[in-house]
Order: sequence, then structure tokens, then C-alpha cells
Amino acid sequence: MDLVTDLRTIRDFIRFGASQFRAARLSFGHGTDNAEDEAAWLVLHTLSLPLDLPESWWESRLVRAERLRVEAVLRERVSTRKPAAYITREAWFMGLPFYVDERVLVPRSPLSELILAGFAPWADPEAVHRVLDLCTGSGCIGIATGMVLPEADIWLSDVSADALAVARINVERHAMAARTRVVQSDVFDGLGAAPGFDLIVSNPPYVDARDMAELTSEYQHEPALGLAAGTDGLDIVRRILTGARARLNPGGVLVVEVGNSQPAVEARFPDIPFTWLEFSGGGQGVFLLTREQIPA
Repeated sequence: MDLVTDLRTIRDFIRFGASQFRAARLSFGHGTDNAEDEAAWLVLHTLSLPLDLPESWWESRLVRAERLRVEAVLRERVSTRKPAAYITREAWFMGLPFYVDERVLVPRSPLSELILAGFAPWADPEAVHRVLDLCTGSGCIGIATGMVLPEADIWLSDVSADALAVARINVERHAMAARTRVVQSDVFDGLGAAPGFDLIVSNPPYVDARDMAELTSEYQHEPALGLAAGTDGLDIVRRILTGARARLNPGGVLVVEVGNSQPAVEARFPDIPFTWLEFSGGGQGVFLLTREQIPA
């Protein structure tokens, strides 16, 4: 089949891409959850068109040069099995665009719903003056929090210098440099004499050894440093719980996403009164603790 000759419209290429993705048994979960949306994302991005393009435009015919570019991108998704975000170099979190590449995980946290609410009712947005985004990766959580809490100073920390290079790109992209500090730190060990935080929020590595061994090709493109957390998935969570109390101001709040490691967290720390948050848009495995609830 000569795609450049036989496929002409935006709709043609989206339909063809979705068919190819299903036939290749690609997996999704890095911004989309199905073949049709993934194909639409790649086609529209390649054509420099918005993702909310009116469907009436889908019958627009592509010129030959556009058809060649779109064909190449669709074939790249199948042949490399890279998540679409790594091909487009862009991912969306809380409605905001972020630069991403293989140095960081693709944003996909349910925490955006909590951020949009200013962390209320668990924290008073007007009382949050300093925020730490621990294990920041692309910086999306901390930057989005700064958008919602414009009076707060934001600290982004990560053990990975590569990840912090990406975070800095996003700090500049969203004009947050004036009140954002980017720090290399292995959990809390690199923060030194940093002042106390009113809010610590983290999406740390939490994938256990068994799940790491079963990751699909798409997830294997992501940095293992941002995923793997030991045999039980709790290597980093244990360190967060050990050190967070000393880093929080009185009345401060800790929010940590642990995904499907929630049962392991509950079993390992039965005496800690976790509040497990619920999200109307889906997602689970996020706990919240006040400073006073964290064991000394």
C-alpha cells in the first residue's frame, strides 16, 4: 500500500494509524489510553494543529510533504514502541504542556486534580508559602502547583541531573524561574539546611521488582531510575516517611503517590493513619499525612 497516494485526509491517517497500532499490539498509558487517541495526537502534532481541532477539519486533504511526515511518525511509533510523548517531545499535565524526553517519566499522575483545588481542604492555599516537589522528574507537579499557588516558592528536587535538566527547561517555558529553585538531592539528603516546607508532594519511584520485570516496551523506554524501588516498591517511600517530618513546618502536609504499591504501604506501616485520596477523574494510590501524623 502506498500511503502517500492512497491516504489523503487527516481522518484517513488517524484511522490508518489506529489500525496499525492495534495490529502491532502497542500499549498505551502515557497520555492516552487507546489507539485512536494516540494516532490523533501524533497526526495533529505532526501537522502543527491543536489537539482540540474541530472534527469538521478532519476531512482536510494533506499535501504530499505533510503525508510523508505523518507516515514517518506513525511508522516510528510502531517500529520503536516509544510512547507518543517521546516522539512529540511534549506531554500535558493539568492542561499545561511540558517538554519531555527519555530522561524523565511521561507525566500521568492523578495529582493534577488535587493541585487544581489548591490542595484544599487538606491544606489552606493561603498558608502554603514553600512547596517541595520531591523526585520531580520533568517538574510538572511543582510547576503546576506554582501556577495554582502564585505566592508560594517552589523547590524541585531529584537525584537525577538529567531529569533536572529537563525540569529547568520547563521552569523557563512556564516563566517560573523567579520563584523556583532546582536542587539535586537523593530524597532529602541533598537539601542541606533548606528552610521548612508547608507542603511536600511527591510522585517517587514505587514499582516493585515483579512489576518492573513485566513492563511493556513502552514503559521500558522510561528511565528505570524513575520507576524501580526495590523488591517491594517501597525503597524510596520508606525514606520519605523517615525524613519528611523534619522537613515540614508545623501543620505542614505530605502528599505521596504510590500507585499499585498502596497495599504494600498499608501492610508495611499499619500504625500510620494514612488518608488515601479519591479522585473523580480516576486514579488511586495517593496518600496524605499531616506533619503531626508522621512518626517522629
